[in-house]
Amino acid sequence: MRITVNDDVRDTSAANVEELVREVLGEVPAAGTAVAVDGDVVPRSAWASTELAEGAIVDILTAVQGG
Repeated sequence: MRITVNDDVRDTSAANVEELVREVLGEVPAAGTAVAVDGDVVPRSAWASTELAEGAIVDILTAVQGG
């Protein structure tokens, strides 16, 4: 399916948010990551149950430490 992730259009086989995060980041971080699908924040507890649809717009944000 084709979706937009962080303003980049990409093809993915990920069925849900958790699979997409793993695909994009290489692993599911323990903390410090937020995801929004079509403008709605998806709680981490719902990543595995939140299915992705063709044309979805997903933002994956990670906290970065430093100064």
